[in-house]
Amino acid sequence: MADEKRYPMTVEGKKKLEAELEELITVRRGEITAAIQEARSHGDLSENSEYQSAKDEQAFVEGQIKSLQNMLDNVDIIDSSSIAEDEVSVGKRVTFQEEGEPAESYTIVGSIEADPDDGKISNESPIGKALIGNKVGDLVKVTMENGFSFEVKIIAVEIA
Repeated sequence: MADEKRYPMTVEGKKKLEAELEELITVRRGEITAAIQEARSHGDLSENSEYQSAKDEQAFVEGQIKSLQNMLDNVDIIDSSSIAEDEVSVGKRVTFQEEGEPAESYTIVGSIEADPDDGKISNESPIGKALIGNKVGDLVKVTMENGFSFEVKIIAVEIA
């Protein structure tokens, strides 16, 4: 049997997934069950679009529940405090600058938590991969998936 995929994430990310799972189990399941019962009361199920829609939504939510449970069962909580203070790792906020450009700051997180609009980039992204393991003052070459590359200087690293 193949090894399960592991999901690195911060404590904050795990809590967010747990809350999402709890919402799906305790609230959404009940809402969908009620919608199915209501649709059944309308008679012939073979031509009942409300019933089919509710069953489709039920299948989707159950899939989400299973996926979240799998992630939580295979989570690797990242403890960035055990890594050198100035070394980039998952769970740390890194500020870097490309020559001639303004500095950028992101928190490196597992792929599940990634949200660039919220300042969180994945450890599996080209920038995340390139930065991890480097320290303040290092020049780091980042190669994008399309082959384009550029160099950034790490200005600061801090525990997020």
